[in-house]
Amino acid sequence: MRRKKMKYKQGTDSNALRYANDVFGDPEELLKLRKKDLKYNEKIERKLEDEFEPMVLTEKYMTEKDDEIRKLDVPERMQIFEEAIGIVSLDDMSIQEESNWIYARLLQEQGQGCLINKDDIVNFLEMYHVQKLEIPFIAMYRKEQCRSLLDSSDDDDDGSDFNLDKKLETKWHKGLWMIQDLDKKWILLRKRKTALFGYYTKRFEEETCKSDLNKSLFESVMKSLKATETEREVDDVDSKFNLHFPHCEIDEGQYKRPNRKSQYSICSKFGIKEFANKFGYSAEQLGLALSLEKVFVDELEDAKKTPEEMALNYECAMFGDSQAVLKGARHMAAVEISCEPSIRKYVRGIFMENAVVSTSPTPDGNVVIDSFHRFSAVKWLREKPLRKFDGVQWLLIQKAEEEKLLLVTFKLPKNQMNRIISECSEHYLSVGVSKYAQLWNEQRKLILDDAVHGLLLPSVEKEARSLLISRAKTQLLSEYGQVLWNKVSSGPYRKNNNTSDEEAAPRVLTCCWGPVNPETTFVMLDSSGELVDVLYAGSIALRSRDVNDQKRKKMDQDRFLKFIKDHQPDVLALAAVNLSCVRLKDEIYEAIFQMVEELPLNYVDDRIYDFPLVYADESLPRLYENSRISSEQLPQQAGIVKRAVSLGRYLQNPLAMISTLCGPGRDILSWKLHSFQDFLDPDEKYEMVEQVMVDITNQVGIDINLAASHEWLFSPLQFVSGLGPRKAASLQKSLVRAGSIFVRKELINHGIGKKVFVNAAGFLRIRRSGLACSSSQFIDLLDDTRIHPESYGLAQELAKDVYAHDTVRGDEDDAMEMAIEHVRDEPASLRKIVLDEYLRSKNQEDKKETYSLIMRELSCGFQDWRSQFKEVDSDEEFYMISGETKETIGEGRIVQATVKKVTSGKAKCVLDCGLPGILLKEDYSDDGKDIVDLSNKLCEGDIVTCKVKSILKQRYHVLLVCKESEMRKHRNLGDVDDYYHEEERNSVLIEKEKVPKEKKQFKSRMIVHPRFQNITAEQATVYLSDKNIGESIVRPSSRGLNHLTLMIKISDNVYANKEIIEGEKENKDIVSLQRIGKTLKIGNETFEDLDEVMDRYVDPLVTHLMTMLNHRKFRTGTKSEIDDLLRVEKGVNPKMVVYSFGVSHEHPGSFILSYIRSANPHHEYIGLYPKGFKFRKRMFGDLDKLAAYFKRHIDNQ
Repeated sequence: MRRKKMKYKQGTDSNALRYANDVFGDPEELLKLRKKDLKYNEKIERKLEDEFEPMVLTEKYMTEKDDEIRKLDVPERMQIFEEAIGIVSLDDMSIQEESNWIYARLLQEQGQGCLINKDDIVNFLEMYHVQKLEIPFIAMYRKEQCRSLLDSSDDDDDGSDFNLDKKLETKWHKGLWMIQDLDKKWILLRKRKTALFGYYTKRFEEETCKSDLNKSLFESVMKSLKATETEREVDDVDSKFNLHFPHCEIDEGQYKRPNRKSQYSICSKFGIKEFANKFGYSAEQLGLALSLEKVFVDELEDAKKTPEEMALNYECAMFGDSQAVLKGARHMAAVEISCEPSIRKYVRGIFMENAVVSTSPTPDGNVVIDSFHRFSAVKWLREKPLRKFDGVQWLLIQKAEEEKLLLVTFKLPKNQMNRIISECSEHYLSVGVSKYAQLWNEQRKLILDDAVHGLLLPSVEKEARSLLISRAKTQLLSEYGQVLWNKVSSGPYRKNNNTSDEEAAPRVLTCCWGPVNPETTFVMLDSSGELVDVLYAGSIALRSRDVNDQKRKKMDQDRFLKFIKDHQPDVLALAAVNLSCVRLKDEIYEAIFQMVEELPLNYVDDRIYDFPLVYADESLPRLYENSRISSEQLPQQAGIVKRAVSLGRYLQNPLAMISTLCGPGRDILSWKLHSFQDFLDPDEKYEMVEQVMVDITNQVGIDINLAASHEWLFSPLQFVSGLGPRKAASLQKSLVRAGSIFVRKELINHGIGKKVFVNAAGFLRIRRSGLACSSSQFIDLLDDTRIHPESYGLAQELAKDVYAHDTVRGDEDDAMEMAIEHVRDEPASLRKIVLDEYLRSKNQEDKKETYSLIMRELSCGFQDWRSQFKEVDSDEEFYMISGETKETIGEGRIVQATVKKVTSGKAKCVLDCGLPGILLKEDYSDDGKDIVDLSNKLCEGDIVTCKVKSILKQRYHVLLVCKESEMRKHRNLGDVDDYYHEEERNSVLIEKEKVPKEKKQFKSRMIVHPRFQNITAEQATVYLSDKNIGESIVRPSSRGLNHLTLMIKISDNVYANKEIIEGEKENKDIVSLQRIGKTLKIGNETFEDLDEVMDRYVDPLVTHLMTMLNHRKFRTGTKSEIDDLLRVEKGVNPKMVVYSFGVSHEHPGSFILSYIRSANPHHEYIGLYPKGFKFRKRMFGDLDKLAAYFKRHIDNQ
């Protein structure tokens, strides 16, 4: 094939072409190379997709969609937002309509106290959707345009005099985030309404019967849809439309899915709708009357026939008599009333405002929910109004109801119920007094009763439940976010409480306690958070008096002291996890003091005398230790080293350390921030996490050059305004390749567009740090401030004015640079500026907030607004060391304690959490004064149920009491709900039942299994009483710590107990005895654990049990009752041997075979086993074979 030559544009100079060829080469060759490159790139992309799983590509943001997001010059979070909810209308009318809707919602929620300006909402929507500015940018650089949306009560730019010396504080801009949330709801609402408009129109056009009535209904529905303001109102309109315009039948030849037809559609199909319309006003007319939109003056014309007489005209095969016709017609009228949007809105308003909720425990709930249970506060609520529910209370009620521990009832007060019926009757019934009018009114009353009680109230109750869940989750999310905000807005540890932002981060020595493997570990970090050295010192806090142990301890102490001398840390952070850490802290101090005493005073660094040692929370470092990111950042390091590194980094930079766990794996969601956070979905939690992290990150800023040298400091970059995980990862790679950056404007050359640059620039700090320290290249001082590049001109002008006021050199060429340096070096010069006067002179009164920020940043660029680092107080220290919370170890709480040592006057105990407890003789019982020696009452290893009398937090001790009088006292751990009213009779009954149970001695066990409970035999019986036959439970045995009891429900009131013998138990202490044995034995069968017991013993046994109960010859009843049944059967068939199977009440777990050969009943027992049925020492896997064997060998007993 002849190659086609390239055509060149006419008029091109040949000399120019020749010169271009000489410089760049043959253009055809260049095109060849370009095509090869494109093919090579395509090959690489194909390889990428071939080599990695889609999940990996998604997690690493390497898909084509991720690449599109990276390249598009729109903030990443906005792209995700718009992709999720659809295209946003950007015209002025749409924005004005949305702002009106948002303002109405705010008024509805906040009432007359709403101080938000509607124009500010318009400005926010304009900036957010049209200008593509993210919330952090708006909050920092557009305050003038949305003042009322910002909580600026603690600022000095809210109209008060400007105070340069006042330090600003970080603030969570909840107002802006609330507007964004309402914006999302509005867009979704509008999107749904638009879709329904099109769908309804199409459905109506396909309607075969376009009568005037249907056209009127359609127009009414479309009018109602246009007027809807909430999703709930749209649901109402949708219900009405689907009722009157049901889906058309599928065309012949198409597949269709069988569905249940509603009673309404059946009635409509048989022509009952025509009769239903004769009851009087339609549902729509009734709704208009109730909503006062239209009052009907004309009275109803009463028919001249009775309802029964008129119904005769509509009898058919389906509705064979007048009563059936009337019932169907009433149902249709009631359904139409219940689906009318205006009526639903009317009833909903009354219900939500006046309905009350009551709770009461089920039989199981009475047993399980004591005064310390998480559901105790909602156990007995009496008629609490819906509007009074606050916090997570409803979520607790819902959870308890799911677990069948609570019964929940909704009720509308009688006066409000009467109000609904009365007002509906007023508009729906006839005022006529004739016989016919009264008969028709009776039918209308039945319709209203069915509509209100049978349809409307149950439907609105479901809505109320949904609303309560939504409110509770919103409150819980806010509390969850607040806890995270408090942690992430806490400043880093600073040397000697120095608040200077220019000072390098401290060199941190961290210590994580370890038992043996891993052993106690010390890790040294430099001021950049990089790992410097590791010391393993497992013997540093040994308590043993053994000579060899003491030698190892001394060796570790010497190594530790050398470690300190070599690295000179600024602070030592000790992870507080258990009581061993208290001992470890004392040993560390003792070693340091010993070093101070032994070395000459002129040798010891002054810092050693006041060596700061702080306790730190280990919860976040433990998450980091087990995360994938820790293996990427610290490969080859042991888990405890990763944990210690995280502990130190958290001290140096809490924001960066928390951000590290906000990667694709979302490890941050496992951080326990709220006791009820399990009620939230992961997506709900992460949305709140992202909101908080975005808000705080942009107020703190990121040092780009420092992060380029230390990867872990880049973790908050994804939360910078305009960026996201994809754009941040791309920018990070580019910056790391460059090593350092010297001008903010250079960021555009690193893969971010102009819009993203505008959003992000002010939050990215450019200063001489990292690799830039060794460079002499000029860095603009303004790039080391929060001043946005768009305001550099204003900042330079302000600095120049200050400089001109202070010097006489204002006209020099380098005056601008000198002015900025002058203001930075002498920030006091800014105090001479009276801001309000200066703004008036410049005609810039509307820029006060911008100039306030400029003056602060010129004075001290990127001043840390976070709260100052605080060491943990005594309460926090106690709860970290004990591993408990205020809810789990508060005074008055019931606890289990193991006796370790008994003297005549007291018993030393250990709680399950490891805390030591003291039980004094006088606190043992109400007869304590008469007890001479407590050791006669208690023995080492005994497990006692006590109540926490008081907590000595400084000594990590708990004082216990187990007097019966104290144990029976009901103690409220918090504020009692005003609507909490425990039934006195039931509470007394429960307390009476508890007394003998408390006296019942059994050893509680430390066993975690779904089928195990620490309860007595009586409690187990109550627990299984309403369960299905075959249900089972494992409980402690009265025989001691080497036995368990398996209880199985055989029949009503018949329970079999199987003994489980534990083997291979550790006997080193009482705690090990409380744990389950390594082998379990039932009869001759041995099992490894309870799961195997359930699989190999219980499940097959229950299978055989159900086979017996379902056998044709099985009879229920006692032995004598079955005998009577057999006598009757024998009388009918005197020549036959009659027999039957039954449950043995005398020997639970066995069955009884009863039979009559001649006159008297005979009985034999059948054993129930996992392998089958044991009869006459033979095992039968099949019950029919057992019966056949019995018949053949009836005389061989």
